[in-house]
Order: sequence, then structure tokens, then C-alpha cells
Amino acid sequence: MTMNEIAEGTVPPGPRMPGWMLGLVLLWKPEQVLGWCTRRYGPTFTIRLGRKLGTIVYLTDPADIRELFRGDNDTFRAGQANATILAPLLGTSSVLVTDGELHKRQRKLMNPAFHGKSVDRLAPMMAEIAATEIESWPVGVKVATRPLFQRITLEVILRTVIGADDETSLAELREALPPMVDLNLLAMMQFAFPRLAGMWPWSRFKPVAARANAALYAEIHRCRNDPTGRSDVLATLVSATDDDGDHLSEAELRDQLVTLLLAGHETTATGLAWALERLVRHPEILARATTAAREGDDAYLDAVVAETLRVRPVVPDISRMVTRPALLGRWRLRAGVVANPAIVVVHKGAGNYGEPGRFDPERFLGRPPDPAIWLPFGGGSRRCLGAAFAATEMRVVLRELLQRVELEATSDADERVKLRHVTLVPRDGAKVRIVRRVPATLRR
Repeated sequence: MTMNEIAEGTVPPGPRMPGWMLGLVLLWKPEQVLGWCTRRYGPTFTIRLGRKLGTIVYLTDPADIRELFRGDNDTFRAGQANATILAPLLGTSSVLVTDGELHKRQRKLMNPAFHGKSVDRLAPMMAEIAATEIESWPVGVKVATRPLFQRITLEVILRTVIGADDETSLAELREALPPMVDLNLLAMMQFAFPRLAGMWPWSRFKPVAARANAALYAEIHRCRNDPTGRSDVLATLVSATDDDGDHLSEAELRDQLVTLLLAGHETTATGLAWALERLVRHPEILARATTAAREGDDAYLDAVVAETLRVRPVVPDISRMVTRPALLGRWRLRAGVVANPAIVVVHKGAGNYGEPGRFDPERFLGRPPDPAIWLPFGGGSRRCLGAAFAATEMRVVLRELLQRVELEATSDADERVKLRHVTLVPRDGAKVRIVRRVPATLRR
């Protein structure tokens, strides 16, 4: 089709309320708003958030999502779509905010660190970290598990990604890094509106970021001085060279470490919390998952992870910036709009999954997820680089947990979904009760 024919297309329909009001409602109830728009306007609709935040075309039709993922990366740019909010935090060379040849170079350099065999080598340390933390969890009282999982996922990042191994460095990193990435929506407003950065309370972020950056650069220098004998991700990145024999710069290494911290700490902890929230409300599935953990049935635990991320996705959508007029399905998208597959709608689509509201890991047993309707790690050539790392970590942590403790099933109402910065978290932190610890003799 010619550009003239594209230019004659129409924009998808959508709500007409003021952008600021629509933005607030979308932040408050993303799943409900996007679900209502799908029912009201059809599988493709437009949300206009004003001059600063722009126009978003949401996609829920799997055919359109496949077309987007297979489309030209220069026409549908993921990095540019992410950069407005994430670049001030992650850095301008983060793999999440770059496009084109720079992104290809970065991804090629980073791929070996997240290859299946590389991740498998890190699994024993993940298990060790999880076991140590789980042994400290309280017994007999109901406790919010998301903060507990955050301790595990942070430690996994520090030791398997950054490679910190002495208590002085670990103590500083534990103190310095979480405040830089554990931001609420108010704190993140400074990234969309830079003028806020010099005002209170946003001005508090600058010294927090400076301390975190100093700790990261210290680890980068330490690794560069002696990268041998290490299996952590940072050591792999430090040693990697591109086609010209060049290494990642220290600034690039810092940006990738912050990216991995944001993507692999908060989101994985949230996914694990949702897994427990779902399991304790489904006693038969909890029993089978416990048996799988104790008998080494990783396939069933992987299915629990996949189903958790389907029924309780950690992020509501993913984004591509449209850089030139393009057709997507029957709609014309003009340059400057953002195309967003709506994860929270696609994962609950009755046409995509039978009984979509039912928690059923068996739907993924022996059947890999369809990449057009299972989107927790994005899709296409921009699919999350750390997907295998995150899925492995979730499986390993669940296995250690279910081997070591007995959880109490509950008839409590489902925990509501709350948006925290860019993630969808359990409102009460995924509270569970550990009934007892399992004797070591009964573990695999």
C-alpha cells in the first residue's frame, strides 16, 4: 500500500475526556480502564493523554500484535518509546532505551550473559540465596511476602549479576541501590517533567542516585581490574567485545546494571509474590506444585510461573514509538503515536484462553506460550533480554520455598492489583502464613 493510501486512513476511536483526567484514571485502574475501552471501542482504540504524554494506540488483537512485533524496528521503536520516562533513570545507553545499530551492538554484547547455559550456571547460587532467606521467614503468622521476595531478588542481582562477594561491598550495595529504583509514581514524575528535579521532594533523588552510581562504578572498576575466575553477568559484559574489538564503556556498563536491577529485582519479586498469592487460593494446585518442587518436576513449576505471569501480569502494557506513517491491521498510525499491546487485556481475552480468569498452570504443560498472546517479556526482536534469567529465578525460588515450608491455603478474597511505578503489585503484599518448616530429611 502506498503512503497516500496510508495517509487516507482513520485513527482508532477512543474516550474523549481531558488527557490529565484520563491519565489519572488509567494510573488508578489500568486493567479496568483498558478492559472497558476494549468493550466500548473494539480491539484497537486510542487514548490521548495530552501534549506532554502523547497519544497511545492500544492493541489487543493478536494478529495486530504479531504484525507489530514483526514490523520494521526503525518504524516501531521500542527504545524511543521507553526513553521519555526511563532514560533519566537508566541512562541513555540502557538497552531498554536505545534503537538501531547501537541497540543491536548492545544486545549482541549482552546475549552471551543471558544464554541458557550461562543462566543455568547461576541457578545454584540463586537456590543458595533463596534457601538462606527463606529459613529466616516467620512461622505461624501472616506476612506480606513481596518485601521478603525483594530481599531475595536483590541479593540475586548483587551476587549473580554484579558479582559482589565481600561483605563491605554487599552492605553498601544493599543500602545504596534499592532507593534509586524503588520509586513511586510521585517520584517518577520528575522524569516526565524534568523541571521538578530541582524542587522538593524530587530534589532528594539526586544524592540517592549519586551514591548508587558510586557503588556501581566501584564494582565495575573492581571487575575490570580482575575479571578472571568469575561467572557473574558483569564479568561477562566486561570481557565482551564487538566486531571492532571494542568493549562496553564504563557508562554503558553502569546503564546496563541499573537496567538489570530495575528489570530483574522489582518485577521478579512481584511475580513471585503473585505466584504465592495465587497458589494459596488454589489448594489443589498448591499441593501439586509442592509435590513438583520436592520431586524435581521443573516442568510443572515452569507452568506455574507462566500461568502466574499470564493471570497476574507484572506490567500492564509494552510500547513502540511509531516514527513514520504505517498501517497496522486496518488502522493508519501516524508518526508520533505510541503503539501499545495491552498485556492486561490480551492475557484475559476469552478468545485467547479458555476460561481466562481461571488459574490453571496445566494450560502451559507441554505447550509453550503463544508469543502473540503471552506477553510478560514483550515480544519480537525486542523481547526482554533477561527473560530466561527471570523465569529461571522464579522457578528456583519457588522450588526452594515449597521444599522448605508448608503454606496454609486460604479462602481470603483475591488481593487487589495496585499500580506501583510501572508494575502491578498485590495491594497487601501477597500475605501468606507458613504453617511449619519441612524437615531436611523430606526435601529432595
